[in-house]
Amino acid sequence: MSFLKRLFHDKARGESVVLIDIAADSVGGGYARFETGKQSALLYVRRLPIETRAGEQPAEAMLRALKVLGDALVREGAPELRRATGSGSADSVLVSLDTPWQETNVRTERIEREKPFTFTPSMAATALERARAVPPGKRLADESLIGISLNGYETRRPYGKTARRASVVALSSFMDETVAESMALSVRDLFHIRTIRFIAGSSLRYQAVRALFEHERDALIFDAAGSLASLALVRGGLLTALSDITVAGSWEKAVMDEFATLAKRYPLPRTIFLLARESEMDAVRERLVAANLNSLWLAERPPRIVPVIASRLAGETGRVRAVAPDLELIFMATLYQQHRSAKDF
Repeated sequence: MSFLKRLFHDKARGESVVLIDIAADSVGGGYARFETGKQSALLYVRRLPIETRAGEQPAEAMLRALKVLGDALVREGAPELRRATGSGSADSVLVSLDTPWQETNVRTERIEREKPFTFTPSMAATALERARAVPPGKRLADESLIGISLNGYETRRPYGKTARRASVVALSSFMDETVAESMALSVRDLFHIRTIRFIAGSSLRYQAVRALFEHERDALIFDAAGSLASLALVRGGLLTALSDITVAGSWEKAVMDEFATLAKRYPLPRTIFLLARESEMDAVRERLVAANLNSLWLAERPPRIVPVIASRLAGETGRVRAVAPDLELIFMATLYQQHRSAKDF
């Protein structure tokens, strides 16, 4: 759950949105169309690798790939948008940033009083403020209230309710100030849209998986879709822990070590959502099984691994109709549609 009122807003007419995903080793982009009462649609999808040249800094390679992607969106994507909607212009831009281009901090702020109190939006705002301390040289890219629990129970409509204890889970994402400015300038020049919204990749994956699998309240989200892997723990529907996995030697050992570190702090849920490129999904699943994670659960029955398949989410009967099965962009469209249609903002 997120309370990004400033980001998602309902409109009587449809919206055309540029979606851009910046991962560790690739950039992806597309045009998405949202209309009230209709299935959202990805009308154009393109993904390009980030290729670092000799003597070039990684950020330079990323910005160069972003420029090539942006040119393709304008040259090829805008005509597709025009054919579908009558206009080739977008209303807004949403950018998802992943490691190493951003750093994410998840904090739980607690409020406890002897006498019952009424939980208010100002209390949530104060919790966000405490999680917002921006490191030197960084810029706040994304902040979200991931969830609110009153008296130990998560609630999606906490305001105005009485409690003695409240827990607010807040996510803050920071990016390098110089890279942020270069990125924003590039996007503004391409699409002539002044306001660019950012969301952290970790927040995107959590919120999208939760929307798509809403009955799974306890799960691990293992993302192996790019050159960097990450692990997220969801307990009681709330994002509880995040970690990036650095592979220096054996992939299986690095993954096992990260799972083991998490198991020392929390009981591990028995469901693992596996995110990977569709062509590599079976191989990644086999490697995950080979990592011998069963020992961490101290049970004969292995954990349930649920592959999240982009093509299954992109069908006519799925959550998002897409011209190509790009998982990250489908997640972005799913999230945007969810908040655009929400009635509790």
